[in-house]
Amino acid sequence: MFNPSQEDVRRFFCNVHGKARAGEMLDALETLASQWLREHPEYDPDLQDAEAAVARVYDGSDGRSNPFLHLSMHLSISEQCSIDQPRGIRQAVELLAARRGSLHEAHHEAMECLGQMLWESQRAGRAPDGASYVDCVQRRATR
Repeated sequence: MFNPSQEDVRRFFCNVHGKARAGEMLDALETLASQWLREHPEYDPDLQDAEAAVARVYDGSDGRSNPFLHLSMHLSISEQCSIDQPRGIRQAVELLAARRGSLHEAHHEAMECLGQMLWESQRAGRAPDGASYVDCVQRRATR
């Protein structure tokens, strides 16, 4: 199973950013990542220098979110939808995207559900509950 370190993730996104800007060939995962990078030009400064990105602490004290966490969540949700795992997430995200008129906005709402599920799982010391995550996304789609 692939389990990248924080440094690996940051270097991956910085590398994709550089390759995409240079017009270099991207593999499938890099192509998907570059699509999410284009949706978030506000992160360009964070992606310019891999060494600075690796060294930086994103703790929210400056009022900014962690761009690497955010982009990683976009990739996670994209992957979950591609394999429909947890079962029903693809349909829930597609419905939410249709209702919001934006896959990007649907992802942002799904991120809130994903974060909540992970927080509850860690707090309770149990495995993540995929069904509650899917239910959360579905509820948002029907509002």
